[in-house]
Order: sequence, then C-alpha cells, then structure tokens
Amino acid sequence: MARTPDGPPPPPTVQRLRVHYAKRGRLRFSSHRDFQRAFERALRRSAVPMAYSAGFSPHPKVSYAGAAPTGVASEAEYLEIGLAQRCDPERLRAALDASLPDDLDVLELVEVAPPPPNVKAESLSDRLEASVWEVRLAGTEPAAAAAAVAAFLAVDRVEVTRMTKNGLRTFDARAAVVALVAGPDPRGGDAMDAVDVMSQPCAILRLVVRHVTPAVRPDDVLAGLASIGDLAPPSTPAVTRLAQGPLDESAGTVSDPLAPDRGDVGT
Repeated sequence: MARTPDGPPPPPTVQRLRVHYAKRGRLRFSSHRDFQRAFERALRRSAVPMAYSAGFSPHPKVSYAGAAPTGVASEAEYLEIGLAQRCDPERLRAALDASLPDDLDVLELVEVAPPPPNVKAESLSDRLEASVWEVRLAGTEPAAAAAAVAAFLAVDRVEVTRMTKNGLRTFDARAAVVALVAGPDPRGGDAMDAVDVMSQPCAILRLVVRHVTPAVRPDDVLAGLASIGDLAPPSTPAVTRLAQGPLDESAGTVSDPLAPDRGDVGT
C-alpha cells in the first residue's frame, strides 16, 4: 500500500492565471533555470497564495511553457500559476513585476475560466504552436541576407548539426520554417554601437518557425543559411522572439495565445 503524507491535503486550486512576460536587455543571458529561481522568489516576496501539489515534496503549482534559449531576448514568454486564494490579476501583475529584476517584465496576467463539466482544460503549451523571431545581423548587407534566404527557401531539406542533451544530433532545419524574409534594418545599422550607425550595414531576418521535436531554433536556421547560402555574419546575431502562439498555416502568422482567455477571439 502506498504511503501518504501525514496531515491534511493542501488547499485546492481556486484560480488559474496565465502570465505573459518579457526577457530583455542583459537578462536575455539568463537561463531558464535562472528565471525560475527569480520568479519563484518574486512569488514569495509578493506573498502570492500559491496552491501546492500533494505528496511528500509539495511544490508550488507553476507551469512553464516554451521558454526562449539562453542569450535570446523575448517579448512573448508564458507560464501558468495556480492559486489557493483568489487575487486581482492586475494588482498581482504589478506586485510580481516590482519583485523581479529589471529587464524581466511581467506584461499581463489573464485569469483562466474553468472548463465546462466533463471537458478537459486546454493547456497553455498546446496553444504555443509556433514562434515569430527577429534576427539582427549587424555588418551584413541586406542583399547578401536576401540571397541566402532565397537559397534556403528553394530547397526541401537543410540538415544542421547541434549538440543536444542527448548528444550531437543532425536534423532538418527547413521543414519547420513557415516563413522567412530578409530586409534592411529600418534603424540604419547597429543601434547599440557608439559609432556612426549609418556607416554599418545591417540586415534583419523575420522568421516564423513551427514548434517541432527536436526544436528548431533561430541559430539552427542561421546554420542552415550558412551552409546553403554562405551567409556569414561578422558579429554575433541579436535574436528576439516577438510572438509565440497558435499558428495559421495558410497565412503563416502567429496569434495571441491568451486571446481565448480574455474572450477577445475574433475581435
């Protein structure tokens, strides 16, 4: 017979909230584990009435979804928390945002309505079908980037190799790319440099990538562009996730994953 912990069970979850946050500036170099520690510390500092799992090692009900790689900025990160007491989402958003380090910004909290009887609740992860990425290539001529993109899109398969937690793995980086375009930087160069930004070329890649296993990341696409189109940026690309959510395959667009929770679908 299985053992159970002594004492009463933990209070039930009475409210589920989905959190939209951004990872900016120097905090783009924080790992997902670093963010987890910072966020759970912010929960304690803000005295959030978290619901906890049962068992001998109860833990707060926090579900992380689709975290961006280390070194990548993002305007579209998401997680879900379960509370043992109801809270005002906007007040809680402000409290959590104030408790997190600068450049980790809580943008929105949305309450999740309970599903109808006998209907399984849709998970947040199920809605995160694709991501929109922006890649800034300082020192790269837009025409060179456009030529590499055309070569990449003209083939059916582009194999790249990357070290994963299961060892070195070779996989196709082309099939997951729904859309990919290249153009000039509207800011006229690398805006982070102290030198004359107008004197340096800069190309911008905008790509929509389907979430697959193994995950295809922007650096995998860049590796494919190097092998197929000889694209070799002279400096480290600056990568930002602009959006992630449901994918419209026909239009090649990604929509807001929290829209159904707000009730603004189709508006």
